[in-house]
Amino acid sequence: MFLPSEIITVLAHFAPAFTQPSYRKVVVLLAGTILARGRRTVTAALRAVGLQQDKRWAKYHHLFNRASWSGLAVSGLLLRLLVSTFVASGATVELVIDETLERRWGRKISKRGHWRDSLASSKGLNVSTSGLRWLVLAVVVKLPWSQDYWALPCLSVVLTTPKVSQQLGQRHKTVAQVSGQMVQWVRRVLPGRRIKLIGDGAYSVIELGLTCRASGVSLIAPLRLDARLFGPPPSVTGKQVGRPALVGQRLPNLEQVARQSSTLWQRSQVDWYDGRRKVLDWTSGIALWYSTGTAPLPIRWVLARDPAGKLPTRAYFSTDLEQSAPTIVTDVVKRWSIEVTFEKS
Repeated sequence: MFLPSEIITVLAHFAPAFTQPSYRKVVVLLAGTILARGRRTVTAALRAVGLQQDKRWAKYHHLFNRASWSGLAVSGLLLRLLVSTFVASGATVELVIDETLERRWGRKISKRGHWRDSLASSKGLNVSTSGLRWLVLAVVVKLPWSQDYWALPCLSVVLTTPKVSQQLGQRHKTVAQVSGQMVQWVRRVLPGRRIKLIGDGAYSVIELGLTCRASGVSLIAPLRLDARLFGPPPSVTGKQVGRPALVGQRLPNLEQVARQSSTLWQRSQVDWYDGRRKVLDWTSGIALWYSTGTAPLPIRWVLARDPAGKLPTRAYFSTDLEQSAPTIVTDVVKRWSIEVTFEKS
């Protein structure tokens, strides 16, 4: 099968993850998958590259059920390739994380569960759908020929419901716990690089923030207006009875801060959806986000409101205390790029 040298050069980055026979099959299936119409099965891929008369189709199926290769190793090669191609040397690597549902009904799919279908559900109606729920990590880039941000997936991990985890005899892991493992993997793949992880409200979790801080990764996500925020713990002088305090005085809820007439607001223009610019009023501060049973998480919180009053007041946070408030809002907007990726893929 003939492929242009430009494509072969890109695919050659992944050759170390396979044996030579397996790599040749990977090239055939990848080209066929790109060319195939409709469902992208192994059969459709082979037909697309003109191998419909080949009687040895089973050897291509063996790539998935017999060959020994690591999907995690391939993802690591892909992440390095994306970063080296689209992210300037020394620049921050921006990652977005989100879940997507693959609707499947096969009884032999061991990790299939029933999940909330966000497309079919609404605020007043929850619809459950059978399938596989994937946690997807993507690199956010801005391509020269587009005004929008693009999310280029590099790693996906299947999630399981508590019931399915019990049936498989495995310890159940929450979305935040699996996300933390992915953060630690990214740090091993990209040592020394500055990294941001951007998520929606599902990733606004103290434990995930602590994992990110320990790995040298900045977590940016929306924050509940009633989050329990505290000041720094009082300094200890002399002898003290009992454990030292983890946090200081409880701070007002951000909802109260937004309503107080004494709150000082600043106005900035930030990058918005669809490549537009948006004027927002904002106020910001540093606090310890704390819940009983966990260590406190230092964050920079941001309250943002629409001067025109058309949008509700929202709160965001970053575990990078030096990050400016406008850039935190801009980073949260970048998260939408992965939703566009899911819609178009």
